[in-house]
Amino acid sequence: MRKIWIYLENGTYLEANSFGADDTSVGEIVFNTSMSGYQEIMSDPSYAGQFVTFTMPEIGNVGVNAQDMESTTAFAKGMIVRKYQSRYSNFRAEESLEAFLIQHNAIGICDIDTRYLTKMIRAEGAMMMVASTKISDKEELKKILENSPRIEDINYIEQVSTKKGYKHTSGTYGSSAFEYNDAPISEANVVVLDFGVKRNILNEMVQAKMGVEVIPNNFDADVLIERYNAKEIDGIFLSNGPGDPLVLKKEQEQIKKLISAKIPMFGICLGHQLLSISHGYDTYKLKFGHHGGNHPVKNAKTGLVEITAQNHNYNVPDNIVEIAEVTHTNLFDNTIEGLKYKDEPIFSVQHHPEASPGPRESAYIFGEFIKIMQDNRNL
Repeated sequence: MRKIWIYLENGTYLEANSFGADDTSVGEIVFNTSMSGYQEIMSDPSYAGQFVTFTMPEIGNVGVNAQDMESTTAFAKGMIVRKYQSRYSNFRAEESLEAFLIQHNAIGICDIDTRYLTKMIRAEGAMMMVASTKISDKEELKKILENSPRIEDINYIEQVSTKKGYKHTSGTYGSSAFEYNDAPISEANVVVLDFGVKRNILNEMVQAKMGVEVIPNNFDADVLIERYNAKEIDGIFLSNGPGDPLVLKKEQEQIKKLISAKIPMFGICLGHQLLSISHGYDTYKLKFGHHGGNHPVKNAKTGLVEITAQNHNYNVPDNIVEIAEVTHTNLFDNTIEGLKYKDEPIFSVQHHPEASPGPRESAYIFGEFIKIMQDNRNL
């Protein structure tokens, strides 16, 4: 293994080993508490621009495979792990995690104290860092970091969104309940605004009997409103995605038009945040974000606690209760996890009900979207 040197914006300078791309890269360091699913996490577009510190100490054991990709590439800048296992063992594995990282030009950092890093992030918050297999000088790394843009200054949506529209017809992995090929049997037709959508979100939507059409982030709201009025589509889904939602000014203006048209809408993660901003309630950045598959969320309607998968650094403000009902609350810090807007066919959640990786206790939410669309058509 090559040596790699890391410099964090709080002045911490570390040396470790590298098992990924031979490169110098700048990004934001966060930590993830999931016990599995490292490939899904690395290929989740929401992690664009970030180095992910895994609290699970053994990483690489099950290799990687094409079916577990959440997008076309690894959008994360890199991964930081305590112990990398080069010898993988899984009947679905096709190659090693190291080969995967090299193929997608992502850095792998190992033989480092991830508990120390996680505690630092919890105490000081997510921060920018630079990692290099080529540069060892602390002052040079510091200069690179100081001259690089911060993650909140970059519009990563332009990088992760699809460049042209397409139909998605695949259901969830291993399911035999539905056979969706070129002509899906749908109870509602949905347009997905792609801000970095995960493949398993689309799979769950198809599994819930939605006809799914994915379009780029530079959508025209007037065209969608015309299609809705012509009954070509029944609703609009706003996807997850990376970065600071306040940066996305063009998208916010188009979403405001969709809100005014009273089109049924459902947002997850970044989509949840964009709906809040477009209603006039700006988001704020959490200290170290929520990243992992073990977050308890209380459903206000049922009183049940759902264990959820999460990946976000930003949150909607508490005063949004002026225009929306809180449907879900995070029990770790009491932040808002779900909203139903008053007098509008619009709702959203901050967590990831597709749970890839993670528990599936919130998958029912996709069915609720269908019900809202059907009820709206029957008005």
